[in-house]
Amino acid sequence: MDDADSANPQLLAWVKEWLDLARERNSKGVTTYRTAYNSLKACPITFEHPAQLQQLKGFGPKLCERLEQQLKKHCEQNGLPMPPHPRSRKAIPVAGVDNGEGSSKPAKKARKPKAYVPALRSGAFALVVGLSMLDENSSVGMTKAELIEVAQPHCDSSFSAPSDPTKFYTAWNSMKTLLQKELVYERGRPLRRYALTDEGWEVAKRIKDTEHWQAENGRAKDPTSAQPVNPDCQPISNRRPRSPSIEISEPAKAPSEYQNIVSDGPTVSDDNSLPNFTPIRLPPGSFTVHLVLDVREVRAKTDRDYMQEELAKLGAKPIMRSMELGDAQWIAKCHDPNLLISQGAEGAEVVLDWIVERKRLDDLIGSIKDGRFHEQKFRLQRSGVRKVIYIIEEISMDPEVASRYAEAVRSAIASTQVVNGYFVKRTAKMDDTVRYLARMTAMLKRTYESKPLNVIPTKILTSQNYLPLLKHLRDSISPDWYITYPAFSSLASKSESITLRDVFLKMLMTTKGITGERALEIQKRWKTPYDFVKAFEACGSGEQGLKRKRELVFSQTSHLVGRKKFSKPLSTKIAEVWGDAL
Repeated sequence: MDDADSANPQLLAWVKEWLDLARERNSKGVTTYRTAYNSLKACPITFEHPAQLQQLKGFGPKLCERLEQQLKKHCEQNGLPMPPHPRSRKAIPVAGVDNGEGSSKPAKKARKPKAYVPALRSGAFALVVGLSMLDENSSVGMTKAELIEVAQPHCDSSFSAPSDPTKFYTAWNSMKTLLQKELVYERGRPLRRYALTDEGWEVAKRIKDTEHWQAENGRAKDPTSAQPVNPDCQPISNRRPRSPSIEISEPAKAPSEYQNIVSDGPTVSDDNSLPNFTPIRLPPGSFTVHLVLDVREVRAKTDRDYMQEELAKLGAKPIMRSMELGDAQWIAKCHDPNLLISQGAEGAEVVLDWIVERKRLDDLIGSIKDGRFHEQKFRLQRSGVRKVIYIIEEISMDPEVASRYAEAVRSAIASTQVVNGYFVKRTAKMDDTVRYLARMTAMLKRTYESKPLNVIPTKILTSQNYLPLLKHLRDSISPDWYITYPAFSSLASKSESITLRDVFLKMLMTTKGITGERALEIQKRWKTPYDFVKAFEACGSGEQGLKRKRELVFSQTSHLVGRKKFSKPLSTKIAEVWGDAL
């Protein structure tokens, strides 16, 4: 039967239109609309009002209410009277069914379902508000990342990090509820996009009709004020305000410019080649101790200010900047910005002997797997900072993954404590880390602000003499020597213009068993990868040549002891990699 021959052609046309739209959007509502369409098309009875359709399969209160709104709009546009709403739920007689007066009873009044409005600043609330920033007629939708970016300012919970480390769910789990209620539809594989259904738009409008929404957004209800936005461009008014108590400090020079403050210089053969100098003395009261926090230390991508705001509440106002090494450290900042400059140094900050490397448990496992863990410890060792703190932050993980890498994590922690001599602090969550950093800041302020600081002038420093000079000064004069922040950043720079020496060291450390110290011993004897390969080639071929290759590193480093020593199996493994001694 053609749709035009139906007993209710106009109502059927609207249901067909919504069915086609649901198919286009790949919405879960396809099944509901298809059932409603088929039952209405097959029904021979003409209905006066959409509310009467509830006796047909597929028609619930929501769909009937939507048809009623559509019919009302149609009547207004065409100057037609709106059919009266039936006062009872009594079904219209269907052929073949006896509805005698004796058996008829007043229909029980059905309870009208309560319109769904998500709780204020909940995950569902934020997702609906975020999706409502799209044009209502748009069929593009938002990706998960785009939606989280615009929804996060409207939610008290994080979309990326669980509120409790013992839980696995975030505010994003509310999306499942919205999909089940058919307020949101998703489409696209593998990159899913999300958009509001017609019912979802109604919920969004109800949210924006509330007094709280209008008061918070500072405007009355006005359809023209709802401008569609690009999901990539978040309005400034929606961004989370930054706490005024946080000091956002940009260094006097960009990190890339720190690189050339300290030169490479010649190799230091012994203590006699170390420079003599007069230290810069900072008297007590001329400086204050501050915590410096790396700008990349965030709770989640969409909750970037959480850590620094919580520190500020605890009285440990952090200085935010991009750090060359570590995730947090403490500096002495001079009251007089020209104090160091007048004595031949640069800047107004001195690096203290404390630095923090923060690792979430999942990040620790990842860095162990890809080798970053050992490289970071090696770089910390070369920084000259005596007090290194490793903060390991617990996080809810897949039990299978946690169990698989439990032994590797225990081994890494033990190695960090015993071999490297670093202090390991384990915390249950980020809030515990924040409190620990605040306590450390208070303790270091008491320790350092009451005593003088001896600063090494930057002009006598080179990347070659820095560590030997520090060792000599600490062993022979005093353990407390410091350098300026720009000089420290220059020495610890991780800029892209790395030297061949750095590349060679990294190449060596990809072989299991070669630590940073062992890599340095190889690099001292063979300066470049070319020299190292040539040394293996000089061993010759045949059985004797193969034997010489396998013993090359072991024989050249046999005088080394302790952690620098190379075993014969490790020497053989190196020969297999670099000398093709298979």
